[in-house]
Amino acid sequence: MSRKLEDLDRIDRQILRILQHAGRLPNVELARRVNLSPTPCLERVKRLEREGFIKEYVALLDPLKVHAGLVVYIQVSLTDTATEALEAFNKHLSSLEEVQECHMVAGGFDYLIKIRIKDMLGYRQFLGEKLASVPGVRETHTYVVIEEVKTDTSVAIPEPEPKSGKR
Repeated sequence: MSRKLEDLDRIDRQILRILQHAGRLPNVELARRVNLSPTPCLERVKRLEREGFIKEYVALLDPLKVHAGLVVYIQVSLTDTATEALEAFNKHLSSLEEVQECHMVAGGFDYLIKIRIKDMLGYRQFLGEKLASVPGVRETHTYVVIEEVKTDTSVAIPEPEPKSGKR
């Protein structure tokens, strides 16, 4: 049986919040933080993994140390938005390691892409050698990030809705 967010209690939600910020936290410490003993805490974590609430654990790297300190957003408009053209674009962009995010959007353009690269030379190479070679790209608009004010990988986990008791 696969549960939905609405089925998660306060402790499951707290586990999700904590693990988003500290995925390598030892189970004993996680259990202490959610006021459970280690065995039931580990059982809850395993269940949250099985049910797909926890997809995977990753390491977050320092972009500057790995020469990817420049963030650039690119709006892309395509010449063709037929299903086959969109699928080809999606496949091509998914293969580019500089692309951190690629979203099909509604509005004045078709896609919003976020890339991380070393510097402006890297951006020019990405634009000229990689993005320009994608079939169907009609137009791009670029926005270079001057300062990252907030970058967060966590997803907000709302508190459970209070149960309404009928009298």
